[in-house]
Amino acid sequence: MPTITLAAAFAINATTFFAYWLDKHAARKGQWRTKEDTLHLFGLAGGWPAARLAQQVLRHKTIKPSFQTTYWVTVWVHLGALCGYLFWERLKPLLNL
Repeated sequence: MPTITLAAAFAINATTFFAYWLDKHAARKGQWRTKEDTLHLFGLAGGWPAARLAQQVLRHKTIKPSFQTTYWVTVWVHLGALCGYLFWERLKPLLNL
């Protein structure tokens, strides 16, 4: 895997964890919160492992069923897109593209 890919994966996961931490901190302080759609977008972009870790470590967004359902949909969509990309990359040489 290219170094830039690993760096990007680390960056999106660190950013995702930080976004969850900020939201949990704001919830405790009664301050402005991060939109759930934003948290899901980070997960969809590849930060879903850190999102899961943050949910467990921070005990944040673990009980709300609608959030959890959307979270798991974003995980499967991300993994499906990744598999599709990898399949296409393996298929291109066979099609002389």
